[in-house]
Amino acid sequence: MGDLTHFNEQGRAKMVDVSAKPETSRTAIAQSSILLNEEIYELVTNQKIKKGDVLAVAQVAGIMASKNTSNIIPMCHPIPLQGVNIAFDWEKEDQGYRLRIETEAKTKGSTGVEMEALTAASVTALTIYDMCKAIDKGMVIGPTFLVEKTGGVSSSDYKRQVNRTDRD
Repeated sequence: MGDLTHFNEQGRAKMVDVSAKPETSRTAIAQSSILLNEEIYELVTNQKIKKGDVLAVAQVAGIMASKNTSNIIPMCHPIPLQGVNIAFDWEKEDQGYRLRIETEAKTKGSTGVEMEALTAASVTALTIYDMCKAIDKGMVIGPTFLVEKTGGVSSSDYKRQVNRTDRD
């Protein structure tokens, strides 16, 4: 099956064997965003959403999701996370306010943490949507992408070149 490592000789799904790989420090940074209208922006930033502090709840949800990534992504290895951080940044746009979500996951192990960082970013955005959907169901999530990864022996570090489509 070429370079795809999640398939066995019969072309069927498998979990990659990482038992022979050395443990190294690994970090992954991912980003997502959610576009909100002005009313929701005001309610969120002034903590007036009836369900509670939207950013605090979303941050905890993202961290919890990163810790459970292997339970929802079938071929993802369960890994011990050493740290997860989630940061927010608001930007005014013509269509409303974009909340950028940046997640960072760290481990010391034999496989990377990209999926944990991406899962954290996605679930953080989904939680914001869930907490605000009673006001407006037209919120737009995304794009979601890997910004950077470091660590590992068999694959090189990665840093995404940010372009205009990442900012829209």
